[in-house]
Amino acid sequence: MKRFSSLFPLVALLLFAFGNSSFSQEKKDYSVACVAFYNIENLFDTIDTPDVNDFEFTPEGPNKWNSKKYWDKIANISKVIAQIGTEHTPHGPAIIGLSEIENRSVLEDLVEAESLKSRNYQIVHFDGPDRRGVDVALFYQPSYFTVTNSKSYRLTIPDRDNFYTRDQLLVSGEFKGEPMHIIVNHWPSRSGGESKSRPLRNAAAALSRHIIDSIQSVDPNAKIIHMGDLNDNPDNESVYEILRSKPNSSKLGEGDLVNSFYDMYKKGIGTLAYRDTWSLFDIISVSQPLVEKDFSTYRYYRSFVFNKPFLQQQSGRFKGYPFRMLAGGQYLGGYSDHFPTYILIVKEK
Repeated sequence: MKRFSSLFPLVALLLFAFGNSSFSQEKKDYSVACVAFYNIENLFDTIDTPDVNDFEFTPEGPNKWNSKKYWDKIANISKVIAQIGTEHTPHGPAIIGLSEIENRSVLEDLVEAESLKSRNYQIVHFDGPDRRGVDVALFYQPSYFTVTNSKSYRLTIPDRDNFYTRDQLLVSGEFKGEPMHIIVNHWPSRSGGESKSRPLRNAAAALSRHIIDSIQSVDPNAKIIHMGDLNDNPDNESVYEILRSKPNSSKLGEGDLVNSFYDMYKKGIGTLAYRDTWSLFDIISVSQPLVEKDFSTYRYYRSFVFNKPFLQQQSGRFKGYPFRMLAGGQYLGGYSDHFPTYILIVKEK
């Protein structure tokens, strides 16, 4: 049986039990890497920034957001990131996209936290126009990934000059010497209702599709990973039809993405819950060259929702929901209202 040299034995057996049929009986070693996404929910500093609607996350604001709460948040989120994927690779996420971060300063505090410092994460971040000041960002371990280019894309809506949301982040580089492109997103929310806000997410999906088409027009075989809190589920119009992110079991058209979380969502697994209904907004999709069965280069292998018990509310009405730092202005001391997601990419040594 083939084995993954960086997997722990029990997990390796589980992977083979549920793994790709392309794995034969011959013994081969594989390099395993983790790529993740996490909406860390309101990582704000305590400073009231001019022209940004962040007063609620100040000591005088309704959340009484002081230094202790801020550093608790840094410690808690860093511990989560440090554990993602470590059942499969001791290095954790080689790359992780983040959303709901206020600025570069909070990112620098996060990578310097005790739980993460040894990973030597580097940061890619651009300030965006969101009214609350939250952005997306990317952490990467330079031992895995080398950045060659990065760009921030702004979403504009015709006849909506006063609309501001998070930019979309494209980071291109080499993953262990292989060209790869990462797109990090946080699409517009469902504020005002899913139907009323749907055109905004459809527009965000069209922007993502434009970025992907631009990459594929230069290199049809480009390895692209699209990740983010899309505020839509895998079967919504924005994701399935406009982004063209579909399950691998469907008939894929040229340039379509493979949605590694579609089947999981259909089984009732989610990353956030509202009124006893689970949604899976935190989606990682990959371009088709990443799902080919030739493992001579890095390929997609499996997807996961990181929903360990310590990340869940342990009692009460919201038992099993993500355990949050704040809810309704009350300090709970948890993590985020989303569970992280991650995929494994593997390569034959």
